[in-house]
Amino acid sequence: MIPYVIINGESSKNVHGLLIQSLPPITRPKMRTSKEEIDGRNGDLVTTLGYAAYDKTMTIGLKGDYNVDDVIKYFDTSGKITFSNEIDKYYNFACYESIDFEKLIRFKTANVKFHVQPFKYSVDDPPVRVAGQRGSTILNLTALNNGNTTSRPTLTIKGWGDINVYIRETQILNITLYNQGGTEGETIIIDTEEMNALSPEGEYMNRRVTGDYDTLAFPMGQNTITITGTLNYAQLEKYSRWI
Repeated sequence: MIPYVIINGESSKNVHGLLIQSLPPITRPKMRTSKEEIDGRNGDLVTTLGYAAYDKTMTIGLKGDYNVDDVIKYFDTSGKITFSNEIDKYYNFACYESIDFEKLIRFKTANVKFHVQPFKYSVDDPPVRVAGQRGSTILNLTALNNGNTTSRPTLTIKGWGDINVYIRETQILNITLYNQGGTEGETIIIDTEEMNALSPEGEYMNRRVTGDYDTLAFPMGQNTITITGTLNYAQLEKYSRWI
């Protein structure tokens, strides 16, 4: 099969004249560490600091009646990328280094370097959404982390008043939302990877949340969260994660 990539939902196979000659290998991100030597102690003290972002490089070419401007436009972006050798997963990426398009035009080949974040996510996991019945007081959401590491899901809640989030009967978050337009309520999006709470318009709502975002984490396997309050609906996304 001819290799290809999908960037923000658009396949490279749809870019006229673009050829993906080779894909980057599947690799594990490097763990960032801090090393400290202590007098009187053998060896050193190593503290893990989390996985590092890294670069993935692939080779592209041109064929037939190509349009180099279309190729430039295709790669001049950031967002989500899927490689055909990992077709069921996507990475968050950005292109920070320029592509040598002069070389591409002259020799019909060049390298493209993608700066990817360390974790990858399922392209197949649908959002887990539970709707309330006109101001429900309790909602349960269950999701299966099919990945190989703990995930940090994104939780969306619409409701109003005092809202509490529990995992295994332990309260992890308290959220305050306001009633708007009768029984419409407000929507809050808790992005635990970015450690932020946002409105759908992108406004910060962290002051509405009490608790530690770190506690909203799903180990591998099935996980359930319980939400209490006056609720219209709740939704989970990005609940499977791989390294």
